[in-house]
Amino acid sequence: MGDLEIQNLTKRFNDGTDGEIVAVDDVSITVDDGEFLVLVGPSGCGKSTTLRCIAGLESATEGTITLGGEDITHKRSRDRDIAMVFQNYALYPHMSSRKNMGFGLKMGTDMGSDEIEHRIEETAEMMGIDDLLDKKPGDLSGGQQQRVALGRAIVRDPALFLMDEPLSNLDAKLRTQMRTELQNLQSELGVTTIYVTHDQTEAMTMGDRIAVLDGGQLQQIGTPLECYHLPNNRFVAGFIGSPSMNFFEVTQDRDAGTLVHDDFEHDLDAETAAEVADGADRLTLGIRPEDIRIAAADDENALTVDVDVIEPLGDQSFVYLRLGDELFTASVDGEEYIKEGASMDVVFPRNRIHVFDGRTGEAIENREPPKAARAEAAEFQDSHSFATGQSDD
Repeated sequence: MGDLEIQNLTKRFNDGTDGEIVAVDDVSITVDDGEFLVLVGPSGCGKSTTLRCIAGLESATEGTITLGGEDITHKRSRDRDIAMVFQNYALYPHMSSRKNMGFGLKMGTDMGSDEIEHRIEETAEMMGIDDLLDKKPGDLSGGQQQRVALGRAIVRDPALFLMDEPLSNLDAKLRTQMRTELQNLQSELGVTTIYVTHDQTEAMTMGDRIAVLDGGQLQQIGTPLECYHLPNNRFVAGFIGSPSMNFFEVTQDRDAGTLVHDDFEHDLDAETAAEVADGADRLTLGIRPEDIRIAAADDENALTVDVDVIEPLGDQSFVYLRLGDELFTASVDGEEYIKEGASMDVVFPRNRIHVFDGRTGEAIENREPPKAARAEAAEFQDSHSFATGQSDD
């Protein structure tokens, strides 16, 4: 079994001046057998350190790591039944692809040469690299080197795959292709996989669930659409999605049931007004670019804004709008004709807004979840032994 349990993992480094840097701060995550979990967050958030602690390349300061019911917190890397794929491929330049793939089996197991060769040939055929086995890394393209590095991990048949930004050195087109190949491979092999990336597009498209980290702390864990549509806090809302969510600092008028901004007032529906009423006076209104609509004549909450910049992408256009001193983004149908420098009316639909505590950033009210998000979460819960959402730290 490849189920992984991380409990209260903390990793501290001494910065050389009698101070400490907390790279991972009390993180608890459960990964089910066969699951594809993506750790995502900005540079320095602790995702690679978490991965290295799981691999045994860093020692945990506090907490426990359990794989298949066995505590591996203090085991040596070679004894953890884990295979890792690195960002820079880490292939031996003087060895052929065949020898690179078989090196771990030769040095870390008692397999005979015939069995090792059989595994290499079988894996290479599955990866489509059987014609590269006698070539050295210097003779391979970046995509081919990445496939050899993946093959070296797969040939070991581990209980757990760890992948540390393995596609970041590839060009955009090849990265997209390799994302699909990795998903298919993981699904075919059924091996528990933890994948680290700072690219939220990779996180959204690849993972069964994603775990969002910031400042060494776990901010949210859930299915991709849960984290997108139902963020736990302002950080998750702003990090997941491109272009990111728009934010407006507002106060609430409890008597009128409105959110008050310097340049507009937003009337809330009764349910949202009730949720917000008990919250702080200082709030943040959030709305995603694709949820902003061009206003119709009878729309309430319509705002008159100035068109600053338009980025046409064909099927859609990103329109940068100015309201007072603030600039925000709307995503509109590519067939809409909008003129730079003109004024237009837009509306923030009541069932599409998010409201966050202005002091803590915690979500007070999220938009109505779409059918896709509800279906994705239900499907995941039905097929796994634990509930989605924020883990218990």
